[in-house]
Amino acid sequence: MVNQAHLWWAIICVALISFAFKAVGPAVLADRQLPAAARGVIALLAPVLLAGLLVVDMGGPRWTALNGPLLIGLATVAAVRLSRAPMLLAILAGTTVTALIRLVWG
Repeated sequence: MVNQAHLWWAIICVALISFAFKAVGPAVLADRQLPAAARGVIALLAPVLLAGLLVVDMGGPRWTALNGPLLIGLATVAAVRLSRAPMLLAILAGTTVTALIRLVWG
C-alpha cells in the first residue's frame, strides 16, 4: 500500500516539474518564432502520443487483450475521418459498427 502523503508529494512534484518545463520554452524563446519544421513536430506531438497510448492500452500486455470488434470500430473511425467527415460523425460511425459487430458475434 502506498502512503497517501508520499503519493501527494509525488503528484505535487510532477506538477511543478511539468509547469517548469512549460515555462522554460517561452522564457528562452521570448518573441522569436520557431522554424516551420519545429512547429509541425510540436503540432503532431499530442496526437501521436495519444495514438501510442491508445495502441498500448488496446493491445494489453504481450498483445493479449486485442479485441476484434474494437479494432474494426477504430478502423471505421479512421476511414470515415479520412473521407473528411466531421469527427463526431466518425466517432458515431465507429461506435455503431462496433456495437453491431458485438451484437452479431455475441
